[in-house]
Amino acid sequence: MSIIIEGESRIGTKINIVALSGSIRKQSSTQKALRNLKNVMPENVDYEIYHGMENLPHFNPELDGDQPPEEVQVYRELLSRADGVIICTPEYIKGVPGVLKNALEWLVSSAELYTKPVAAITASGNGENAHQALELHLSMLHANVFDGGALLISGADSKLNEDGKFVKSEVNASIKLLIAKLIEEINKGASFK
Repeated sequence: MSIIIEGESRIGTKINIVALSGSIRKQSSTQKALRNLKNVMPENVDYEIYHGMENLPHFNPELDGDQPPEEVQVYRELLSRADGVIICTPEYIKGVPGVLKNALEWLVSSAELYTKPVAAITASGNGENAHQALELHLSMLHANVFDGGALLISGADSKLNEDGKFVKSEVNASIKLLIAKLIEEINKGASFK
């Protein structure tokens, strides 16, 4: 399925979008949601889900020098190459899961998300607290969570079918709009380069 974006576009240029999941459980709502986003990406988008989050060491400023751990280097390089990022998280004990917070902490000194367009999705039972926490973390990293770049999907499990696809038309419409706005924001930035 193609989404037509009004205004600036990067015709003939692939857009690189990287996705991060706040849950490392393979069949979690967030993992399913991220896998299914591939179905709504336009043809000119290379979309990749980062699967190394559980391999990142606990953040330690003493390890974050000229040669940080290899997995941190791989993770940062992937995000450096990305034109935009999608983060989808559940809510654990009224916040973002520790594995996601750890991954974000590894970006403080290296600034891979600095002014980069980032779409923030919370897919959880309730999710309001995690959603607020994620937006706060991203603002501290100076990520560009643009207007329309945040989506809260409460009751996510009940809105997914066995194949992991959202069955509610309003959720699918919101996801498509979020992706369209992310690409529009990426294209805006590309016009200044």
